[in-house]
Amino acid sequence: MVDRAVLAKGIADVRDAVRAVREGLFDYLTKPFDDLESLEATIDKALELDRAYREIDSLRCTLDGRGEGQALIGRSPAMVTLFSLIASAAQSEAPTIVFGESGTGKELVAGAIHRLSPRHQGPFIKVNSAALNESLLESELFGHVKGAFTGADRTRVGRFEAANSGDIFLDEIGDLPMSTQAKLLRVLQEKVIEKVGDHAPIPVNVRVITATNKDLHRLMALGRFREDLYYRIGVIPIHLPPLRERREDIPLLVKAFINRARRKTRKPLTGISDEAMEMLTSHDWPGNVRELINVIEYAFVLCLEGVIGPEHLPATFHPRSVPLQEERRAARLGRATDERQRLI
Repeated sequence: MVDRAVLAKGIADVRDAVRAVREGLFDYLTKPFDDLESLEATIDKALELDRAYREIDSLRCTLDGRGEGQALIGRSPAMVTLFSLIASAAQSEAPTIVFGESGTGKELVAGAIHRLSPRHQGPFIKVNSAALNESLLESELFGHVKGAFTGADRTRVGRFEAANSGDIFLDEIGDLPMSTQAKLLRVLQEKVIEKVGDHAPIPVNVRVITATNKDLHRLMALGRFREDLYYRIGVIPIHLPPLRERREDIPLLVKAFINRARRKTRKPLTGISDEAMEMLTSHDWPGNVRELINVIEYAFVLCLEGVIGPEHLPATFHPRSVPLQEERRAARLGRATDERQRLI
């Protein structure tokens, strides 16, 4: 990318350079290079942009089915749009919220945004809001000082402070208690935190990425989610499509997961049969990509070699796989009922 900078030494050349920048060149430099700080800043920006382009190329490899990603694989229009939005969101400092059903890969999207962003050298701290004890949630997020509550025998750094200069990912943001929502809003507005048991403000430089599988508009209508917080965290919304809405990506996902399972188990499996693939593409996938991963891992347990067939898929793909004795018992009951009705 550095070689895309234009070196100009005259007025006409500067005009040409400005025109070139407008047409897509990165930047231009004028001779002589008296301002070394500006020169270093331009080179740093060029290197940063070059890294971002290489990361985007890596994402495109995954998009083409050549990468080793998990949920972020696909050629469907929805996934093409998603990859473009991830790359754009990564270059912004604005808070981003990822919407999607359980198992669609919201955490993977948050991680991709961090890796593509200028904050990639900073920490990426993940917090599951639903998994934390409500009484200790504020201490987890903002830290506490010694003696703040029973058991606080030392001062503790919270997740926000730990994420300074990087990104914090708040998963299941819809489960955040109202009291904590108010404090999170202040962090977003004022860029400071307060440890539990202390009122001294601590500046933090953190970008907030959130995710939810809930309908936040419904929660706002019920008074369980703050409207002002919603508009703070949702500057850049990203919607992940469920797997049933991008069935054309299932063969790519299956191929990637089979390759991964083959490396882990070292089983001599060569692929999947057409019949089994048709069963997979016809499934509604309520558990989305996570469910598909589990199905492939299950098939690898049953299939010893060759290709995965219908017989290696879980019972949910075989609605008539009732034990034979149960079928016979039902048939006998049906015949007895018919006989009784005939006699009546």
